[in-house]
Amino acid sequence: MSNYIECNDKIAFHPGYYLKEIVEESGLTQEDFAKRLGTTPKNLSILIRGEQSLSIDIASKLSRMLGTTIAYWLGLQQAYDEKVAEFLSGEELKREREVFRLIDYKYFRENFGFPNLARKIDERIRYIREFLSVSSLTVLEERNLAVNFRSYTKELSISNIVNANTMVQIAINKALKIETPKYNKKKFEKAVSFALTQTKSHKDFLPIIKKAFLEAGVVLVALPNLKNSGINGASKKMDGKVMLMVNDRRHYADTFWFTLFHEIGHIMNGDFGVTFKDESDKSEDEADIYAKSALIPQDKYEEFLRRNQYFDEDNIICFAESIDQDPGIVLGRLMKDGKVDYKETYLSNRLRHKYKVVIA
Repeated sequence: MSNYIECNDKIAFHPGYYLKEIVEESGLTQEDFAKRLGTTPKNLSILIRGEQSLSIDIASKLSRMLGTTIAYWLGLQQAYDEKVAEFLSGEELKREREVFRLIDYKYFRENFGFPNLARKIDERIRYIREFLSVSSLTVLEERNLAVNFRSYTKELSISNIVNANTMVQIAINKALKIETPKYNKKKFEKAVSFALTQTKSHKDFLPIIKKAFLEAGVVLVALPNLKNSGINGASKKMDGKVMLMVNDRRHYADTFWFTLFHEIGHIMNGDFGVTFKDESDKSEDEADIYAKSALIPQDKYEEFLRRNQYFDEDNIICFAESIDQDPGIVLGRLMKDGKVDYKETYLSNRLRHKYKVVIA
């Protein structure tokens, strides 16, 4: 390792650089100089090569031997450390710019009031970095950064990983600011039963179920979808409470409710992490079964299928009323099961509601 570093026409000199000159000018060998200094030749050699920082002990010995001050030598070390940190920060910023290109800054402008900062890339990076409370955007490249990416059976692009981590980080930071009692599974089960009564209330349900979940130690965070995240929801245990995040990626109410209960299923099973779209493994299948059964009791759904060969608006509404659920949820299930074509726009327009999460 050299006792100086060059970067962009700037140089940082390690204290060993100056010590090397002093040893050479003294006419002594490094071994003799080391003995006079009260250290080993090996330690002196390492210091001269810039391979370790100057200690207070050596700074004190040099000050007494050479008639300088301790502050002089420690100041050289501090100046070197600061310059190296500046160099490293510059290199890190270059890497951050690559990560930033994967993130839709417009998302932060529209939902969190970020300034436009046209063509000011580094300023935009600073805003996102501080908002997410990360030291560098490069940490967003790390799979399983804050929560478990449950399925390893599918390939995730670096863009998926970065944007998924970004959404989860936003949700975690929001949850950290909310005080709540410790997670109580029995209370949560009651809150979940209550949430099932709110599926037909398309305007005011979210703050109501948030409050119910909060009393059970679960912080429900609903976010607008971030492009290229590829996730539907996530959950994480946090210091006794649970963060449950869902988004509006698919826009329709039935998919929102299914996603919510899918994540609830994971929580009930003690399986915390991120749910990516179209995933399929044991834990995802179990969460799917939980969501389907919670929203539409399986035995009643099967009976409904046996009694009908054709599904129109009237029989869908009638069945939905019998199970006290939103007709759009029934239609969504029928579409998912291939009983009604997704291209059936008349039914979709009549029965399915669209949701868009708005950050207050």
